[in-house]
Amino acid sequence: MLKKTNKSWLILGMSLMTMEGIAQQKNGQYPVAKKVDTVDDYHGTRIPDPYRWLEDDHSAETKTWVDAENKVTQDYLATIPFRASVKKRLEELWNYPKTGAPVKHGHYYYFFKNDGLQNQAVLYRSTTPDGTPEVFIDPNKLSASGTTALGALTFSKDGKYAAYLIAKAGSDWQEAYVMDVATRQLLSDKLEWIKFSGLSWRGDGFYYSRYDKPDEQSKLSKKNEFQKVYFHKIGQPQEQDELIYVDKEHPLRNATVSVTEDERFLILSTTEGTSGRELWYRDMQNPAQTTFSLLVKGFANEPSVVDNDGGKLLLHTNHQAPNYKVVLVDPANPAESNWKLIIPEKKEVLQSVGNAGGKLLLSYLKDASTRVYQYDYSGRLEHEIKLPGIGTAGGFDGKKEDQELFFTYTSFVAPPTVYRYDIKTGKTSLFNKAAVKFNPDDYETKQVFFTSKDGTKVPMFLSSKKGMKNNGNNPVLIYGYGGFNIAQTPGFSVSNLYFMEQGGTYAVVALRGGSEYGEAWHKAGMKEKKQNVFDDFIGAAEYLVKTKYTNPAKIAIRGGSNGGLLIGACMTQRPDLFKVALPAVGVMDMLRFQKFTIGWAWAVEYGSSDNAEDFKYLVKYSPLHNLKQGVSYPATMVTTADHDDRVVPAHSFKFAATLQASNEGPNPVLIRIETQAGHGAGKPTSKLIDEATDIWSFTMYNLSMKP
Repeated sequence: MLKKTNKSWLILGMSLMTMEGIAQQKNGQYPVAKKVDTVDDYHGTRIPDPYRWLEDDHSAETKTWVDAENKVTQDYLATIPFRASVKKRLEELWNYPKTGAPVKHGHYYYFFKNDGLQNQAVLYRSTTPDGTPEVFIDPNKLSASGTTALGALTFSKDGKYAAYLIAKAGSDWQEAYVMDVATRQLLSDKLEWIKFSGLSWRGDGFYYSRYDKPDEQSKLSKKNEFQKVYFHKIGQPQEQDELIYVDKEHPLRNATVSVTEDERFLILSTTEGTSGRELWYRDMQNPAQTTFSLLVKGFANEPSVVDNDGGKLLLHTNHQAPNYKVVLVDPANPAESNWKLIIPEKKEVLQSVGNAGGKLLLSYLKDASTRVYQYDYSGRLEHEIKLPGIGTAGGFDGKKEDQELFFTYTSFVAPPTVYRYDIKTGKTSLFNKAAVKFNPDDYETKQVFFTSKDGTKVPMFLSSKKGMKNNGNNPVLIYGYGGFNIAQTPGFSVSNLYFMEQGGTYAVVALRGGSEYGEAWHKAGMKEKKQNVFDDFIGAAEYLVKTKYTNPAKIAIRGGSNGGLLIGACMTQRPDLFKVALPAVGVMDMLRFQKFTIGWAWAVEYGSSDNAEDFKYLVKYSPLHNLKQGVSYPATMVTTADHDDRVVPAHSFKFAATLQASNEGPNPVLIRIETQAGHGAGKPTSKLIDEATDIWSFTMYNLSMKP
């Protein structure tokens, strides 16, 4: 869990109260959302935006609407007769110790542990991997509400200091602090207005990225521009930090500086969005090099520095290798013609390259399941790290002097298990297994493949109790993401386990737009090809109906962020195919996303309505702009949060208001707006359980499930 800086109803007969609750939604008794006559001209096409006023999350009108919507939602949920029992069972399932993999820094091994229902995991340390631990940092003591979360944590090379980030109420804005490792006492250092940054030590300080101080009124919505990189020396005030890099010609670029383990090289990485990277370097052993020099020109590919081998740099790159390869680059002669191939591209996509004990640890994906191999620095294969089965493994990183490491393995039906790996022998042994309050042997995951609209074969994981029959009536929740080169691999969730325990099937689709099959798979779901992602997801539901696994009255769909966009697009394109829709913190207004916080960075993935050609395809699938009056849409519960400064809540506000005004059928349309929470990271356990309670109560109620 610590990484080097180098780089989410039972219908018991209809009671009178329940009938009235449903009737209230059907009759349109939603909060009044006024319509304004705002109209935008996009390259000659006039597009109305009647709920533009909901973009102002500070206005009294918006706050009144939010309060009224939350009341409607909670009133509806209160009519569900089994909601309390859902929460009780979720708390029982959630309440087991969760322990992360230990990582050695200096004289200590550090690991995170949550006793069960703690809001935030606590960071412990011990002098041996299985020694008696002591608390190092307890984030639960940082705020009474448990809404302050620990972010990046790094240790100085001499092991004397730890620097860490904290985030409050789920916001992307972070603060940095420094601790004396021996005494666990905080130093005077406090750094503010850090965002989209790690912390990378060199000597008696570290590099970090920040923005200028925003004004209080717009700090959660204003476009983030001119990110700067600074060096902070321990003990000095932030105002004295040294400005390392700023690009005054390109305000919409991000920049970070990382340091190789031996502290010889500084690596400057700049991006113009969520895809593509340019690399610069500075050799600190070369006194003549006082500025950064270009290493890899951007922004067509995704290069990253793994480590240095003496005076040369090992790169993980997809340049002329969509599934990635490893090359050795001499910074003094960085032209591609001088690159030395160390590990060639394979059929499987190379997701990441770690290094520990002087070895390279390569994580591949085979049909969205992890495979890990150990190589030496010359590219010679030494070991395959054996894994228990179809699942996801992570934590293959460390230091040159390490003789062992600890990694975590998980699947859809098994919680994270920690394994110990001997780097010299390649032997793996069990280190820590979670004591969960269910029997994993009662559940199974199988992988199926279906054909999408254009003939593409797409994989899907189906997880459920063993012995599920294809009777055409099984409740199913289909989850997807499909974007930003992010793979959907097997992972355990107590919340999803609850649905499976109640007889549901949890389906995860490896949609185009992700990285499951390399950059070609990613590009097949980008920009003008984004419709492929929606076709894949719709194809998954059609496959499950065709194979008599389920039927449209038993299908719920769920996704968050870019996955919220996915749900919004699919429910507007095929409202007949789904019974329940659960779009979370979604990008719903595809014509204005680039105008808020970091939204501009997504233009490389989506395109932008500022471009006439991009507008033509964006407007065709934008969820907000494809809701039609008089259509019967699925039972919908939109979820968002007041401190989401990644995908601002205005997306969800406008979508929910429009959907409530458009929906003709009997299905409810609700929006659940969390307070003191953001895009999802660092959300306390208490809020996670409350949210899961409401989501599963709403879903099961509308799928006619009996818990």
